[in-house]
Amino acid sequence: MIAPNIAMPTLERRPEFSGLLRENHQFATGSGNGMSESVNGWFDRLMMQSGIQTAPLVWLGLCVLSAFGSGGIMLVLTHQIIPASFFGVAGLLLPIGLAIYLRTRRQTAIMNQLSGMAEELARSARAGRNLEQSLMLVASDTPAPLGDELKVSARRMEMGLDVASSVRDLADRTGVSTLTIFSSALSLNQDTGGDLIVVLERLATAVRDRLHFVARQRAATVASRWGATMMILIPFIVMVIYTAWNPNYLTQLTESSWGRKSLWWGISGLLTGGFFVYRILARSSRF
Repeated sequence: MIAPNIAMPTLERRPEFSGLLRENHQFATGSGNGMSESVNGWFDRLMMQSGIQTAPLVWLGLCVLSAFGSGGIMLVLTHQIIPASFFGVAGLLLPIGLAIYLRTRRQTAIMNQLSGMAEELARSARAGRNLEQSLMLVASDTPAPLGDELKVSARRMEMGLDVASSVRDLADRTGVSTLTIFSSALSLNQDTGGDLIVVLERLATAVRDRLHFVARQRAATVASRWGATMMILIPFIVMVIYTAWNPNYLTQLTESSWGRKSLWWGISGLLTGGFFVYRILARSSRF
């Protein structure tokens, strides 16, 4: 028995208003390919993909405020510039690290929801509903965070966009590359037709296999990841312990030119190594 189509409440379709969306406050302009444009684009994507409901400018102000607060407190306590500088840099990076953590947790939650969402969409299509109605129904039933992104696509369809245009940027908004397959499947079905139910069922199976692979990979590399983390953190921990034991330790270390050069070379090497380690780990566990 074919289930009856449920009338979905929609607005009057006016294609001339389909591009009328909320204004985006971003640092990247898209008009250049320089280093600053790349950094601005990365920061904008981080804010969008982390699910933080605030403008990038506000979060950048929070980073600056955290840097001044951490560095100022350490300067008041120790009356030394170098420890205050270290804590200032740490305070600057703390909100960024929080945003990266929130983005990773959100992407993991989206991947865990994706297979169930694809199966529910396939069941809705098998019941006789068309693609647009099925997507709207699934968007209303899917919890956050994936449901929030699907509701954005459903809202765009209510404003007059077609299904392909509504879901085209799902992967960019979430940072989950697997959603590219999902949006491509919907676009291809809209343009050329085909058995969408089979495609969605295979997508759900592929997502589950991907999650199992990532889980096995993380279990196999847990020692390497913790070892790399400890190699980066131990020098800073040792420096804090020495500074607490001998408050004049950094002053004596930086009195000579070789001491200052060794200190900054060591810090630069640790930060560079930490950056590459983070990039390798991020690429190996990318969804």
